[in-house]
Amino acid sequence: MTGHADTTAAPQASAHIDPVTAAVIHGALENIAIEMGHKLMRMSYSSIIRESEDFGAALTDAEGRQLCECKMSTPLQSGPIPGYIRGILKTLQARGDELKPGDVIMHNDPYGGASHGPDVAFCVPVFLEGALIGFSATTAHHLDIGALTPGSCGIVDAVDTYAEGLQFKAIKVFSEGRRNDAVWHMLRDNIRAAPLVVGDMEAQIKAAEIGADRYLALVRQYGLATVNAAYEHLMDYSERLMRDAIRALPDGDYTATTHIDGYLDDPDPARRDLPIVATVKVRGDRLIVDLTGTAAQLPDKPINMPLEGTVDCAVWLTVRSILLDSTIYGNIPQNSGLTRPIEIVAPKGTLANPTFPAPVIARFCPGNQLADTVMKALAQAVPGQVSAGIGNLRVVAFSGLNEGNHWVHMEIMEGSYGGRPGLDGMDAVDTLYANTRNNPIEDIESHLPLRVDRYELRGDAAAAGQWRGGIGAVREFTFLADGGFSVEGDGHKYRPWGFRGGEDGHTAALRLRDRNGRESELVSKVPYHKVTAGETLISHGPGGGGYGDPLMRDPQAVLDDVLEGFISTETARAAYGVVVKARALDLAATRAERAGRN
Repeated sequence: MTGHADTTAAPQASAHIDPVTAAVIHGALENIAIEMGHKLMRMSYSSIIRESEDFGAALTDAEGRQLCECKMSTPLQSGPIPGYIRGILKTLQARGDELKPGDVIMHNDPYGGASHGPDVAFCVPVFLEGALIGFSATTAHHLDIGALTPGSCGIVDAVDTYAEGLQFKAIKVFSEGRRNDAVWHMLRDNIRAAPLVVGDMEAQIKAAEIGADRYLALVRQYGLATVNAAYEHLMDYSERLMRDAIRALPDGDYTATTHIDGYLDDPDPARRDLPIVATVKVRGDRLIVDLTGTAAQLPDKPINMPLEGTVDCAVWLTVRSILLDSTIYGNIPQNSGLTRPIEIVAPKGTLANPTFPAPVIARFCPGNQLADTVMKALAQAVPGQVSAGIGNLRVVAFSGLNEGNHWVHMEIMEGSYGGRPGLDGMDAVDTLYANTRNNPIEDIESHLPLRVDRYELRGDAAAAGQWRGGIGAVREFTFLADGGFSVEGDGHKYRPWGFRGGEDGHTAALRLRDRNGRESELVSKVPYHKVTAGETLISHGPGGGGYGDPLMRDPQAVLDDVLEGFISTETARAAYGVVVKARALDLAATRAERAGRN
């Protein structure tokens, strides 16, 4: 069987509305989503929401079509919200349950639209004169969801979805305005660091309620027919932009393959060196992304990716960012119209479309690699609009006990971008569908028994190219009390791809230093590992691939990299043919060096 995420159905004709009114309503919708995001950040307890901005906020219509989303949020949080709504509606219908004013629905079913279990949504239905007209929804990554080991990332050993933590399938935490206390008791009794997690959940509800109130006020101001006509107009506009961009591509099939590590220390070869394959098929103004050839699912390891909630978002984000670059197109309405021309085909039972109850909680890195693979495929059609291969991310869960109380901290270790036409790759940033921010060192050290000993760019680890690859970061965390950590990562074996003569990027690395200074190498995926006070976790982030022939790089740019400490004088000469002496550029020697290589 093959799974499809097809949004190509033609929309119904929308009522006429003048473009000025449509633009005003568009601005109002976007402001509602932005306000929801700001309120959620200000009310949240944990740094993963407050500082890293690992949350989503959006409004949808009654069917779950996205009207707007919060620009500060990560695509992996706001993007799946329509899927959450569809999953909720389907589940409630199967139960014979109805939505009513005052309901608040909690949902995190990864086989029902959710990205994965720790990304919990709280959805508030919006009613006008007794009729359902839409939803206000927030999502957020929670620090713990009651899995086998502490934290909600680094869970790399779950045998099925039941081992990944609590599952909420369209649960009414408020019913007609009445709080369902039994649900909240269950949450507090089964989640580590419950005050933080439950506090964040309550913040989500309040932010969603604010969005619902603002949306209802907008509808009452302009009238439901006018607001409906405005967002139909906006969706049609977004769809036209996407179809025009696809139509400009040469028809054809463009295929690319990359690999993820899998479980490098596993004796079973079926769990290592797993291919991700993407074929982008351009057919007029339609795009088909076919993932046939991607590795089979791992039935008892959680690096499988939900088709709805992860795979679709990875594909849509990549296509949109390449074909409708905001630096060229400006502010495009972010809504379901953008996805109508794109169809996703994923064979059932693969990493990209697993069968329940295959575990999925560690889908973060494979999903980001899928986005990179789609980028590599599209590079054949639009080489001037892509970057070279990205350095993937890793997520670490730190945890411990303090007088019987759990503390949990989630840290996203940055990757880096590949070089791109006219620009070097961005250094030490979250990549593609994971645009969260880092946690400030001051915040970490003031709240947790951790010390950040080192946070800097890697030395001499920039992939050569006319535009060099981005540089990964070195980060060291020392435990000040006994505790533990777990790691969900990738990119220890396969180098990010260079493009058009650029050098392949640099792999990641992870080490543990004991209190005596001895270091041991770790693989990219580490199940829960106990440590004692004084031990240090050392992370070397990956470097993105280079773009273009290194001998075409501006010698002054090479010198600047030397002076900044990014590369050595030896690398400048070996990789770029640029001779640097006494911290100055020797142009004559550089011309001779480069001429000798042609």
